[in-house]
Amino acid sequence: MGHKRVYLDYNATTPLHPEVRKEMAEAMEMFGNPSSMHSYGREARANVEHARKTVAEFIGAHEDELVFVGSGSEANNTVLSLFACASNLCIPGFKGRQGIITTKIEHPCVLETSQCLMHRGSQVRLLDVDRYGRIDMEQLKEYLDDHIGLVSVMTANNEIGTIQEIREISRLAHEHGALMHTDAVQAVGKMPIDVNDLEVDFLTMSAHKIYGPKGIGALYVRKDTPYCPFIRGGHQERGRRAGTENTLGILGLARAVEMRRVEMDDEVRRLAEMKQVLKDGIAASIDEVEFNGHPEHSMSNTLNVSFPGAEGEAILLYLDLEGIAVSTGSACASGSLDPSHVLLATGSSAEQAHGSIRISMGRETTMDDIRYVLDVLPRVIEKIRNMSTAYVKGGAHAAAE
Repeated sequence: MGHKRVYLDYNATTPLHPEVRKEMAEAMEMFGNPSSMHSYGREARANVEHARKTVAEFIGAHEDELVFVGSGSEANNTVLSLFACASNLCIPGFKGRQGIITTKIEHPCVLETSQCLMHRGSQVRLLDVDRYGRIDMEQLKEYLDDHIGLVSVMTANNEIGTIQEIREISRLAHEHGALMHTDAVQAVGKMPIDVNDLEVDFLTMSAHKIYGPKGIGALYVRKDTPYCPFIRGGHQERGRRAGTENTLGILGLARAVEMRRVEMDDEVRRLAEMKQVLKDGIAASIDEVEFNGHPEHSMSNTLNVSFPGAEGEAILLYLDLEGIAVSTGSACASGSLDPSHVLLATGSSAEQAHGSIRISMGRETTMDDIRYVLDVLPRVIEKIRNMSTAYVKGGAHAAAE
């Protein structure tokens, strides 16, 4: 079928930047182990350390503060697991501070790890969010006490794009003697990020969200901050993460960061314009839609929208037949029919959460792509609603018992 193909799932993963692909192809000849002392190893080590400096500088950090890891999920697990040890032996001065504060809208790698830590005796408190997905600052103040060792709040939400006030959250955490971590996987490379400006102790980033390769990420650990390796058994990464370095991935990440430095500002402006056209077009052409996430404090590339009377999975599949790739909060493909935990936390009904899709744009998205979506999407929603027994135009969406 000669459909136009439009990829609008950049928050899930991004295509390799042509410059990243080129860099990695050239680096494939460099196979030495960075820990080896001979010339092959020294060459690899020099390249890894140059890449470390490049990535660290992009987020305002010193190169010694950056640990290369296998993914954003690994970085998040590493930070949260600092507080798994009942005696806090690995973090002197934090004895008795097993408590963790995080939010109800974090990525599953934070929420599931927090759940696991609860079973091991850690105290975990989950912050509520308002209808736009921003945390309740008063509740944070209420939860902070002498038992809290870590506050972990994502910079930008992967589903609805809402951006949190990380600097203010950091200050509150530090006032109560807690460390501050932010999962910035969706933010780094899409908005200016400076660890000193945000005043965070830990920050997570991932290459494949910014046109780099999969299987490589980085964890910022502020100098002199307590730290305990999550993966042990080697001296790599100054003893902070065992395992031979993924040299190819590291160089790909560094090149991706270099290209973000060049392209990010113009891209953010362009995507914000396309997001507005898309939002206005959907509102004008489809009845009864609900936009999720903060109207202003939100990523320029992310639009999450609910269509009562149309299942998100059905919308995704019909759009896919038309060549358009989006995502949905309910992970049907993984065998779970649960509605998005993020949308439920913002007060959406299960029905509204089930009827939502996320459109996330990126560097290759064009205005032609947006026009194509605006041509196809209204027909898809109408078709699904016409087949639905749960949809009655005008707001009576409840299915008969």
